[in-house]
Formats: sequence, structure tokens, C-alpha cells
Amino acid sequence: MEITQLQEILGRIKSETAKVIIGQEEVIDLALVTLLSGQHALIEGVPGIGKTLLVRTLARIMGDSFGRIQFTPDLMPADITGTHVFNMKSQEFTLVRGPVFTGFLLADEINRAPAKTQSALLQAMQERTVSIDRKTYALSPNFTVFATQNPIEFEGTYPLPEAQKDRFMVKITMQGPSLEEEQRLARKMLSAATPEKILSGGGVNPLLSAEDLPKLRSALEVVRVKDELVDYIVNIVRTTRDEPRILVGAGPRATQALVLGARAMAILCGRDFVTPEDIKRLAVPVLEHRLVLRPEYEIEGLTAAEVVCSLLEEVAVPR
Repeated sequence: MEITQLQEILGRIKSETAKVIIGQEEVIDLALVTLLSGQHALIEGVPGIGKTLLVRTLARIMGDSFGRIQFTPDLMPADITGTHVFNMKSQEFTLVRGPVFTGFLLADEINRAPAKTQSALLQAMQERTVSIDRKTYALSPNFTVFATQNPIEFEGTYPLPEAQKDRFMVKITMQGPSLEEEQRLARKMLSAATPEKILSGGGVNPLLSAEDLPKLRSALEVVRVKDELVDYIVNIVRTTRDEPRILVGAGPRATQALVLGARAMAILCGRDFVTPEDIKRLAVPVLEHRLVLRPEYEIEGLTAAEVVCSLLEEVAVPR
């Protein structure tokens, strides 16, 4: 697939998504970067802001299946992966597949389940396979996890293990709508063109099929990344490990995420080459959730995003 063709398809995907999602252009771009890179995303935002609606819309546009898991404290790993059930008629065990057997998986409020249940997703996210009763089953090559978190309510939640957070390529923060966007949404609710009705009523057109996403991903291989920019990415990530305000810095998987994501971001910006701006634009979403600040700085109200922004000013930008 040629770059111009890929850019045209991505433009149509964004236009189709805009039928349902009002505003949130940066969020949509980061979601597409995640899909094109074959990775997973952590979405954080207050309730009712459209996190679930975004993932459902993308699944419809991509022509792929959609699954949803509502994480609760009593959720068990088998509720995610599935289990073997004895069939009295055939006198043998048959596999009852869990919701993880899908193309797009929404893990809603993932931090409400204990670590044992959260870990059921680790193998699926990393290898796109699941093990059930000592048997390994392959998932869809398009398998993508979009996990949501509520940034305010922490009572009864379990912090995600560092190993699991590291498997999310980006953390997408969904902010509240602007005044104009919220006014548009309010007016839509008075008509038949509400976002939910548009999506469920067939107002969003599937533009691709499940077989097309691997083709889109392979097209990114032609995007050029100069050696100086690769070194720039490595320097940014390694700086987080020497920063006094950071207790635990980003690992090599963050470097991989920045390299992969920068190519996808370049395509979204209409280019077949990566620039330092592509890397800067992704630095906070890629690094923020991977860093652990020292307690004394957290008490002062410092955030990981603020530290990443300050580090970007310190690392020399290639000319």
C-alpha cells in the first residue's frame, strides 16, 4: 500500500469517527497510532466522556469484532480467557471462549480487579495468545486492548502492576469537551442524531475489513527514521533513568514504543518521514504511565507528565 493511499484511508477513518466523537482530535490520533503500531492503549478520563464509545466506533469502522469486560473485584481470570466445559451430549470437554477472543477489547475500569485477574491479560497483550488448561490458543492478529481508568475515584481499586502498565504503548488522557463541543453534544441529544443512535443505527460506515489492518501496519515500514532521531529517542528514554525526581525510569519497551509510534504519527501528519515534533508529541503519552516519581515530589503535587516535559527541554534536538 502506498503512503498516499494510507493517508487517504486514515483521513476517512477520522472523518467517520467524527460522526460520533465530538472533538477529541488528539485522542483519536493517539488511538490510531496505537492501532497502526499493533500495540495497546490505556485510556483515562472521567465517566461519561466517551471512552467506550470511541473504541466501539473504531471497531465498527475497522470492520472488526468488539468485546467488553467490566472489571470488578470478584472477576476471575477464567471470566476473561474462557474455560473448558464438559458437554454431556458429546461426553467431552469443549472450549467456551471468553471475551478476550475478539479484535478490539475494551477493558473497562481495569484497576477495579485484583492483580491475579489483571495478569490474565498479560499473555494476551504480549503474545496474542491465551493458555487455558495447559492448552494455548491464538487470538486475532488485530487483537488490541483499550483499557480504561477513572482518574478520580480510587476507593476499592488496585493499582496496575508495573509490568502490565509497560505493555500499554500509550496512556491517552481524555479531557472534558470545550464549551462549543458540549453545546453541540447537547443539541444532538434533542434530535435523532445522538452519538449512540448514529453508531447503533448504522450511521457509521465500516471502511475496512479485519484483513486490512495488517496491510495498514505493514505500510509503515516505508516511513523513514534517521539515525539521529533514533538516537534522540534513546536519549530521551535514558534520561528518565538518571533524573533525580524519578524513582523508576522507563525501560527499553518505551524506546520501542516511541520508534513505532513516531512512524505512525508521521503518516497521520501527511509525511513519509519522522521529525522531532512527532517524537515530542508522543513523549508524554508513551512515558507518563511508565515512570514512578519519588514520594517527596509526588507530595508536592508534581506529575510525571510535567517531568517528561521538562526533560524534553534538556535533551538536545537533532538538527
